[in-house]
Amino acid sequence: MHIRRNWQLYVLFAPVLLYFIVFHYVPMYGVQIAFRDFIATKGILDSPWVGLKHFERFFDSYYFWRILRNTLGIGLYELAVGFPIPIILALMINEVRNSKFRRMVQTVTYAPHFLSTVVMVGMIMMFLSPVSGLVNQVIAAFGGEPISFMTEPSWFKSIYVWSGVWQGMGWSSIIYLAALAGIDPQLHEAAKVDGASWLRRIWHINLPGIMPTIVILLILNIGSILGVGFEKVFLMQNSLNMEASDVISTNVYRSGILGAQYSYSAAVGLFNSVVNFILLISVNRIARKVSSSSLW
Repeated sequence: MHIRRNWQLYVLFAPVLLYFIVFHYVPMYGVQIAFRDFIATKGILDSPWVGLKHFERFFDSYYFWRILRNTLGIGLYELAVGFPIPIILALMINEVRNSKFRRMVQTVTYAPHFLSTVVMVGMIMMFLSPVSGLVNQVIAAFGGEPISFMTEPSWFKSIYVWSGVWQGMGWSSIIYLAALAGIDPQLHEAAKVDGASWLRRIWHINLPGIMPTIVILLILNIGSILGVGFEKVFLMQNSLNMEASDVISTNVYRSGILGAQYSYSAAVGLFNSVVNFILLISVNRIARKVSSSSLW
């Protein structure tokens, strides 16, 4: 009866449900190759079962700690820098009263989101080139020596994270602006009557008003802290900065695609997913105890 009464909603939801079933749940059948010595001619079920052999190989590998350190380092760096900046940007845009200037700021900050990763990395290489890059020209103008940013491991994480912040902060601020729009204006009017400054109003009205949104997005971000993307890292990676740029996703690419070690790469990818899942469950439980906001 309930389905018949609300059939339009179920029809609207059906494509989304179908997408997740086909592209996210059905492929989980292939995860078992992480526990097998996969042989393409034999198929998944007929390949020999080896248990945790590939996981042990990954944990004992020479590069395990480097890969884990780089992935976790980039993830934490991105969380520490990339998470609060969209919140600050949204709070600042919300305080702008000139509608034309506000729309201009929103357009300028949103625009980088629509650049492809390839274009983005190309811009980074152009600006940071030790020969003709704008950044090194400014450094040289002040009497400094040109820096080869893209080949020095110490610069990789900062370049990766801050370029990502620049590209995504405007787009990420949209959800916070939407949350700010739902705050009752009468709260601000009452605060003004009581003599509260704009900073006090932000701290005591705006931030508490969007705190449930902040908590939910923080849980989701922590739950994907080891999910450092492949494409941008791979495009920025070279043999000279490998010490800082080699992460789980690039290791899976080299071993699985280039090395045809499908079972090993599946084990590495599964390890990554399990750790992210554990983090998501743990942070959600902590958030539910500390505040009234959580995913479930």
